[in-house]
Amino acid sequence: MRYVLHVVFIILIGLVTFFGLGPVLFADGVLQERLLTAAAVLFIYIVLVIFYRIAINWANKR
Repeated sequence: MRYVLHVVFIILIGLVTFFGLGPVLFADGVLQERLLTAAAVLFIYIVLVIFYRIAINWANKR
């Protein structure tokens, strides 16, 4: 069960990195738009890490 959780969260973090940081690094928009996107991506990373820790703790208790 733990291995499945690891794989799922690795895939989720990879998708956020690919689709989130790509527009931040390679966009030709204004700086404000890039900073707002970077803040949203950072927030998503924080939420994923929190859910990851909760899921691992839940899996260890089973």
